[in-house]
Amino acid sequence: MKTTYSTITLRYLHDVVTGEFANIGVVLYSPDQRFLEARFTTSYERLNAIFLKIDHLHYRALMRYMANHFDEIAADIRDGLNVPPVTALTEIVRQVLPPDDSSLQWSEQGGGFTEDLAKTMDELFKRLVVRYVAGAEQVSRTDEEIAKPFKTRLGRTAEKLAEKKIETKDYQYDFRFAWKNEIWHLYEPVSFDLVDPGSIREKANKWLGRGHALHDAREKFKIHFLLGEPRQDETKKAFENALHLLSKIPGHKQLVREDELEQFTEHVAEEIGSHDLSEMVLRDKPRDRK
Repeated sequence: MKTTYSTITLRYLHDVVTGEFANIGVVLYSPDQRFLEARFTTSYERLNAIFLKIDHLHYRALMRYMANHFDEIAADIRDGLNVPPVTALTEIVRQVLPPDDSSLQWSEQGGGFTEDLAKTMDELFKRLVVRYVAGAEQVSRTDEEIAKPFKTRLGRTAEKLAEKKIETKDYQYDFRFAWKNEIWHLYEPVSFDLVDPGSIREKANKWLGRGHALHDAREKFKIHFLLGEPRQDETKKAFENALHLLSKIPGHKQLVREDELEQFTEHVAEEIGSHDLSEMVLRDKPRDRK
C-alpha cells in the first residue's frame, strides 16, 4: 500500500547573487507512518572543488549535529503515539535549521507516493547528493548507514560516546564515536557495500595508510572497525582483500563484521556501564583518615 511522503533538500549556497549551490542532504517525512529520516554528506571535497576552500572540521561537525538532532526528533515522532505528528516537514526542518542568510538553505518542499519509505530515501540521497560528490565511490550503503545499527543498539549508552581527535606530528583524524578507560576506544563505521570492487580495495588501502599515519600518536587507542559488508557476490573477493589490508594496520584494532555487531554492541554497553559504576564507587569511597 502506498503512502504519501514529503521531502526537502539541504543546499550549500555559495553565492546568493548567482544562485550557485550544491546539495548536501535530504530529509524525508511521512506523518501517516511516523517516519522521519535525514541524511547528510560529510564529504566536503565537492564543495572545495566547486567553491572556495571551506573549514572541513566545522562542516563535518555541523552535519553530525544536524543528523543527531533529526534522529532525536525522529525518535520522538516514532514513540509519541499519544501525540499527533506534525503535518508539515517545513516546520520540522526549521526546528533544526531556522531560515537565515547563511550558506545552508532548505529547498522548497516536494513529495510523492511510495510503498517503501526507506528505499525511497536511499534513492533520493544517491540521486540528489551522492552522485555529484567528486571522486565518490558508487555507494550501496554509506558509512552513516553502517553506524545507525550500532547507535540504535547502544540506546542511551550512545550518549556517552563523544568525538575524539587522534593526532600526530604529521596527521590527525576525528573519530565520531569514542570513550576512554585505560585507553581510547574508537568506533569507526566503514561501508564496503560498494558497487565497484576497485573502490572497496582503495577504501581499505586508504585506511591502511591512515592507520600507519596515526600509529605514532602519544595517546593510546584501539580502533574498532564496524564493517558494512558487500551484498553483491561479485564484490565478495574484493572485501576479503580489504580485510587483509585492514589487518595490516599497526597497533590495537578489531574488525567487527555485521553478523557480530549485536553481540559486540552488547559488550560495549556492558563495558561502558561497568566503567561508569567503578568510577562512581571510587568517587563515593571515603578517604582513609590518618
